[in-house]
Amino acid sequence: MTNTKSLVLGIGSQELTKKFYDNWSNDYDRTLADWNYKIPLKCANLLKIKLKCEPRRVLDLACGTGLFGNELKKIYNQSNLYGSDISNASLLIAKQKKIYDNLKCSSFEKIVKYNFKFDLISLIGAMTYVNNFNKLFDNVYLNLKLKGYFIFSHRIDLWKQNNFDKVLLHNENKFKVKYKSRPILYLPSNSDFQKKIKVRIILLQKY
Repeated sequence: MTNTKSLVLGIGSQELTKKFYDNWSNDYDRTLADWNYKIPLKCANLLKIKLKCEPRRVLDLACGTGLFGNELKKIYNQSNLYGSDISNASLLIAKQKKIYDNLKCSSFEKIVKYNFKFDLISLIGAMTYVNNFNKLFDNVYLNLKLKGYFIFSHRIDLWKQNNFDKVLLHNENKFKVKYKSRPILYLPSNSDFQKKIKVRIILLQKY
């Protein structure tokens, strides 16, 4: 079992994070299921309600083993799904699921430039590891189509600590807030999280 205290407090450098998720990759899906992790499913269901049409191209940042990608493909099975993550071991598992059209080993703060722009970009369960929010938002903006969507989740405790309302305000010239969820249980069956740590799901649209 992985050290969940480190998930609460933060793992450390990007290299330590990469090693952490590489080591966890084989048990990741099973562990998250045991912890009753439903955020990828909730995000996919939200998109089903809010999006008027199927996104042609989707970039799943910090895709890990493909938990969100898998839920998204159940709804949008014609979408071309691209993924990136810093954990090679996680990407190998995602590849085996055959839900992504393209996978790259990359930090989500260094979005790989593609020859096209995306209809939807996601960052589910990884905003915790962002060091520079404005840089992330700039990169998402550059790779997103006009009126394209950016969906992400963020922990409520870190939202307050990061003064995240100010981050959204700073980027209001780029994105309009289309949806902000109430606080949702994150890992309800994990003793370190339970009801103590919740998340919020946000859907933004590019101007």
